[in-house]
Amino acid sequence: KHRLFDFVVNMSDRPVDENKVIAKYKELQAQCQQYVAKITELEVELNEHKLVEDTLKPLDPNRRAFRLVGGVLVERSVGEVLPSVSTNRENLQEVLKKLESLLIEKQKETNAWKIKYNIKVQQ
Repeated sequence: KHRLFDFVVNMSDRPVDENKVIAKYKELQAQCQQYVAKITELEVELNEHKLVEDTLKPLDPNRRAFRLVGGVLVERSVGEVLPSVSTNRENLQEVLKKLESLLIEKQKETNAWKIKYNIKVQQ
């Protein structure tokens, strides 16, 4: 009686179809690649924000500065632009940390799937 129940639980835990296993593994890999691409994109944006911030810091806060807002170039002062650039940089750093932790979790899940179904990757 218990053996049948154990078998049913174990079988529901594993997809039986080999194609489904491979498709799931490829899907997990694709998700990892998407995380990597987004992280790379945000790292470039973060570097741009750092560059702008470093450029604006030594300048007079009353000096004219231009900022692109929603595709429109808006005239502001350095004192108005610098805090928002700093806030955006901090927010980007937070998002990057979250994405990096999500990537690590997804890589662990992918690796666990690979081990669970003994998937061999050809190179």
